[in-house]
Amino acid sequence: MWGLQYFSFRDLWSPLFMVFMMAVIVLYAFVVGPWRLRFKDSTPVSWGRQFSFILAAFLIYLTQGGPLSLLGHLMFTFHMTNMAVSYMIVPPLLLFGIPDWLWRNIFGLKFWRPLRVFMNPIVSLALFILLFSFYHMPDNHDWIMTHFTVHRLYYIALLISSIIMWWHVFLPVPEWRRISPLITLGYIFLGGLLLTPACVMIIFAENPLFAVYNDPQVWVKAMGYCVSGDPAAMLSKFDGPAFFNMMSAHDDQQLGGIIMKLLQEFVNAVALYMVFMQWYRRERASEDEPSMELAGVDPAGMNNV
Repeated sequence: MWGLQYFSFRDLWSPLFMVFMMAVIVLYAFVVGPWRLRFKDSTPVSWGRQFSFILAAFLIYLTQGGPLSLLGHLMFTFHMTNMAVSYMIVPPLLLFGIPDWLWRNIFGLKFWRPLRVFMNPIVSLALFILLFSFYHMPDNHDWIMTHFTVHRLYYIALLISSIIMWWHVFLPVPEWRRISPLITLGYIFLGGLLLTPACVMIIFAENPLFAVYNDPQVWVKAMGYCVSGDPAAMLSKFDGPAFFNMMSAHDDQQLGGIIMKLLQEFVNAVALYMVFMQWYRRERASEDEPSMELAGVDPAGMNNV
């Protein structure tokens, strides 16, 4: 399907990256398992949180080293799907999967204090939006995609900035909260609004914007970094990305932009609901406590019932 049969196991599955991600999962299992007592104030980690971390690691591998990564070089639709999964779905899973005591033990160190400016909500939101939007300017995108080291470093920067951005929404350490739940709702809405221009540019462009997906010479240069063999031989065999694409380059581009925007809006909707419900429950609890005290009931005692 989608021409994947023409590529080797190494091209499709990136064995070295697979081993690396498996090592990350094993390390995590030891940290939250037998090594947990080495960390201050550690508590058992639920299976749900452990599954969340493992799922995030699997998705990172799938989109950055597995078949979806290769497909992202063949079709813009998969490229944007990878973007949405990597930077809209993976960060909340990681934030939930890593326990609060581990965050405290690692990022409570004085070493990180000079970098606290990046944890400012405005800075963290602006950083990700700027990185994402800059990357999807056509000339910038093609240049980054055809320079392997820059490409890898840029994707790492996008992942880190997306985690910092989502930190203020799915805060894993309650005492480190910098904005109220009510402001968080506006923060989520603003993030979706600021990401819209990049998606609109992609969706409503009259012509294909990205040479990687419509110029065979640029495409084969980008492919040379993710597949084995001679790129020139690949070009003579497949005659460019159109060989693998069931749609025109323009339709592929539009679909990719739509998928990115829809997935982002879905994640934002879930985040808005979760933050709103947390805020609503907190407000209800604060309203109920005075009434219980007036009725002669000790709220603390109710918690022990």
